[in-house]
Amino acid sequence: MQAVTIAIDALQGDADFRPLASIADLQVDLRYAGRNNLLGRDLYAPHDCAWLHVQAADALALTVQWLARERPELRLRVLDAARPQRVQELFWAHVSGTPMQDYFAPPDRGSIHSYGMAVDLTLADVQGREIDMGTPFDDTSELSHPALEHRHGAAGRLSQNQLAHRRLLRTAMLHTGWQGINTEWWHFDCGDRSEVRRCFRRIV
Repeated sequence: MQAVTIAIDALQGDADFRPLASIADLQVDLRYAGRNNLLGRDLYAPHDCAWLHVQAADALALTVQWLARERPELRLRVLDAARPQRVQELFWAHVSGTPMQDYFAPPDRGSIHSYGMAVDLTLADVQGREIDMGTPFDDTSELSHPALEHRHGAAGRLSQNQLAHRRLLRTAMLHTGWQGINTEWWHFDCGDRSEVRRCFRRIV
């Protein structure tokens, strides 16, 4: 019987996981591996978290190829990928009981990131400059909600260019089997969440 967890440092050499560095033309800037994040500190050191489950990594490679065909002047930039359960617990301790807790899965349920089956990303140009999406990554206001974009666009809180950039990102991801969520323009799941939690190993 397969183990239900795997240590983050054991991903290398495990056939179920693939490093992001193996995907050509993919930009990687893991925000939780530095200080530019919600908690203002490096949550990943000394561990390498630039990994995805091989199913998700293969799907993301297809997204890179799709974008290269359709918009060769742009690149995908990954902002978060495999997130160990211990980091999810740190997030929950920080946001529990605040309005931000709705943006984070409680540790007992777990984030799909902790199975290597979710990715946070944005678009950038070939020089590495991020495209304007209307809010930063990890913004916890309603401006980040794809489900409310029509309302914000009509009210002038999101520009037509910002909305077009978000639609392009979603189109690229949907073309290769990813699913977005209603509350974060940057987050995409690979596969059904219930099935992932039931059948995949959790990264700890």
